[in-house]
Amino acid sequence: MLADILAQLQKQATDGESGVAAAFELNWQSLEPEAQKLACLLSLFALAPIPWSMVESAASYSDLEFDLKANCTILVERYLLQELAEDTYQVHERIRELLQQKLEDLAEADELKRGFCQAIVVVAKDIPNTPTLREIAQATPAIPHLAETATVYQAWLSDDDLIVPSVGLGRFYQGQGAYAQALPWREQSLLDARERLGDEHLDVAISLNNLAGLYYLQGRYSDAEPLFIQALEMYKRLLGDEHPDVAISLNNLAGLYKSQGRYSDAEPLYIEALASAEKRLGTNHPKTISIREYLEDLRRNCQP
Repeated sequence: MLADILAQLQKQATDGESGVAAAFELNWQSLEPEAQKLACLLSLFALAPIPWSMVESAASYSDLEFDLKANCTILVERYLLQELAEDTYQVHERIRELLQQKLEDLAEADELKRGFCQAIVVVAKDIPNTPTLREIAQATPAIPHLAETATVYQAWLSDDDLIVPSVGLGRFYQGQGAYAQALPWREQSLLDARERLGDEHLDVAISLNNLAGLYYLQGRYSDAEPLFIQALEMYKRLLGDEHPDVAISLNNLAGLYKSQGRYSDAEPLYIEALASAEKRLGTNHPKTISIREYLEDLRRNCQP
């Protein structure tokens, strides 16, 4: 299909000019402004199949209020967009390059980029820590577009959303046991937070904790320990000793020590985490119950 699209475009080319570029320009000039805006929005997505639901979401965040489907049909008819299946589309690499050039000439370029990023952030936030096979299948089509946002369009992510795409990608891969694929996203999250937000921002603590957790799962205990400690110290400074996230951080470090057989180091952390969780979350909260069970299990292991 892509070859057919390019062949059709080349047939429209004027002599002495680049075939695809010339045909593209002819098609572009004949488009209404609404179709042009939609085409530019589509150029922000990665070179991968694009679910229509994500286009609708990005268009909504970009305040595009015209008939999206009608204009999508026009783009397909003009060979600027390929329909792969029902409600799934893709832009050819060369066409995407030309559309991105047009995007930079649009007065709404920044608005489209921010809208695209906001739509991706919503998807990233929905990826669970331990996705089921169904959840993995649902999230998979969005993964290339999350990666595009986390790298190419990072500048159009707000400070609050800066690490959300990379954290979501880390969860997606880590939750499947694909630790090697998760690692660069855990590392990027930490780097991005430090570079834009500074060393004393909560997102740095979150990223430290996430990276330490991945190291722990990989059995890299000596790498995980200093990061867990840094994260714990930051949570206490930024949130206060009694914040629920401090209890979770204490529990994480205690779990690392327990895995190493360092029971005397783990027990006081579990005790502190349990006291904090009981106070802030209540005695019957799932996190409180989990910490209590970890402590009880540790004490059973310590018995002669």
